[in-house]
Amino acid sequence: MSSPHGDGAVPPGDAPYEEYVLSVGVGPHPLPWPEDARYDLELLASGDRRNVLDEYRYWTVEAIVADLDTKRRPLHVAIQNWEHDFNIGSIVRTANAFNVAGVHILGRRRWNKRGALVTDRYLDVYHHASVADMAAWFAARDIPIVGVDNLPGSRPLETTALPERVCLLFGSEGPGLTDEAVAACTYLVAIGQSGSTRSINAGAAAAIAMYAWGLRWISTDLSSG
Repeated sequence: MSSPHGDGAVPPGDAPYEEYVLSVGVGPHPLPWPEDARYDLELLASGDRRNVLDEYRYWTVEAIVADLDTKRRPLHVAIQNWEHDFNIGSIVRTANAFNVAGVHILGRRRWNKRGALVTDRYLDVYHHASVADMAAWFAARDIPIVGVDNLPGSRPLETTALPERVCLLFGSEGPGLTDEAVAACTYLVAIGQSGSTRSINAGAAAAIAMYAWGLRWISTDLSSG
């Protein structure tokens, strides 16, 4: 399988991960059912317990993806996957919340999907076997890579103006970004800390970095909510 747009995307999460999704949502749709190709007849009959926005209730996965594709953010997220890091699933779930243009798995093709709670089904997830492959993919699209790690020479995330079209690259939990990955970055940013711990959990750091990007590039109007 591949993404709707090609480019060698990785197949989405497998059905067994549904068991980790909380029982939320709505029951069977009352009759008469809406006559719209976006709706899933099975969900209309049995209910929709997926963790999706209310506006997507009873829609097929394909219909949701098609709608999300019309409003993708120009942000990409890349994660080094050398140790089957459990944080990758959490990062993918956050990336889904920001509706990023793509998630890129660098290194091992198989990744720990449990924390994603099947949100990868609504994203384009790409695999790059090496740093060189990933760097070439982004260079061909003129998208800079910004590494997120608290290494010497990193710029403060809080005061750095991240570009709109950018890839945020995260390392594995513990070792962080490899030297080769750092070399592929345009520059690095670090999250300011004042406690005793050397680093923040990779999943939390990714959420903070994506939020920092969103503060600059996402305009959210809650006045009509």
